Amino acid sequence: MFTDLSEKLNDIFKKLKSKGIITEEDLNKALKEIKFALLEADVNYKVVKDFINELKEELKGKELEKSLTPGQIIVEQTHKKLTEILGGEASTLTITQKPFIIMLVGLQGSGKTTTAAKLAKYLRSKGRQPLLVACDIYRPAAIKQLEVLGKQINIPVFKKENAKPEDIAEESVQFAKENGRDIIIIDTAGRLHIDDELMGELERIKERVSPHEILFVADAMIGQEAVNVAKVFNERVGITGSIFTKLDGDARGGAALSIMKVVGKPIKFAGVGEKISDFEPFYPDRVASRILGMGDVLTLIEKVRETTTEKEAKELARKLKKQQFTFDDFLDQLRKIQKMGSLAKILQMIPGMNKIKIDDEEEFNKELKHIEAIILSMTKEERQNYKIINASRKRRIAKGSGTRVSDVNRLIKQFIEMNKLMKGMNKSKALTLMKRLGING
Repeated sequence: MFTDLSEKLNDIFKKLKSKGIITEEDLNKALKEIKFALLEADVNYKVVKDFINELKEELKGKELEKSLTPGQIIVEQTHKKLTEILGGEASTLTITQKPFIIMLVGLQGSGKTTTAAKLAKYLRSKGRQPLLVACDIYRPAAIKQLEVLGKQINIPVFKKENAKPEDIAEESVQFAKENGRDIIIIDTAGRLHIDDELMGELERIKERVSPHEILFVADAMIGQEAVNVAKVFNERVGITGSIFTKLDGDARGGAALSIMKVVGKPIKFAGVGEKISDFEPFYPDRVASRILGMGDVLTLIEKVRETTTEKEAKELARKLKKQQFTFDDFLDQLRKIQKMGSLAKILQMIPGMNKIKIDDEEEFNKELKHIEAIILSMTKEERQNYKIINASRKRRIAKGSGTRVSDVNRLIKQFIEMNKLMKGMNKSKALTLMKRLGING
């Protein structure tokens, strides 16, 4: 998401940065282009109008014509304003009571059931004990879907046959108390459109269990309609925030950039892929950075932490400092990259790398498998010391891995080049890396 918008904004800023002096005419032209880029991204018209007017006012007070870096100032102010319209500060769940009740609402097809499981898995990773509650008694196989997902992530599902949704929700609270579950996530029914019957049911559930959070689940692919629907849900049941699904898709992103200003409720989480683990808190400043091509190093570091223990990270940093990086270490890092998810998503988080296009990620992953096969075909001694790999050893490794000798040669060459780069990493850089990973030297 935001790819088209990001490319257009970066083109605008590139032209501005190439100018030593930015006149009022240059600024007005740039603001007009930013306005059209936001409108084409399906951002609400009033939100765009306010955004441009406020940005213009703030830039007027910056005396751009006297600055040595006027282009950079415009980028910084645009980042600030984008962060504001996305919600400013990140809005997290403040869990004060046990059990803490979360009610998910939204239209049919928005991804509520899958989102319930993703949210449960995320909260368990934070030390919580969630309970999933099946209150969608109308959609065929909805309860079964929740049960399958619950089994997949090893989280219990509370259900009850021939009962009203409000009764199921109420009884789940007692079940949670008796079974040590401190979070209740209620998956409610949706419709293809908004109707009184749906809203009445949600109001009854709310009245019976008094949820601490009512989160509107929105499909980012439907654009501004998601914002319009959120307004109605807020008026009827009082949502406390939203979760956007399919935020990794090809949609223009306007709904995510509009909902906070139009509805007045923050985006709290985002679904960023099909896997249950593709779910993350929504950080307005980080999303603004991605849109402007600045990357998102903090999220990347968090993903690294998820796949690396402190002990492993310390050992890697030590090897980097002493230039003792081996093929075993290389294989370990490859596997960690694969656990982190899509390479295209990872590149989006690295400053300056967002323009790199992965034409065929499946082909890329296949290449990683070939590399893994080559390394696994090496002996322990060869993995520890690549210098002993001569011509006959290369032929054996190629045969064992189902690849060609040229593939083995290429991998060894790449490994040597990487080691040369690591020799340039001095102690100061290694300590900085450890600090960013949250490791105490």
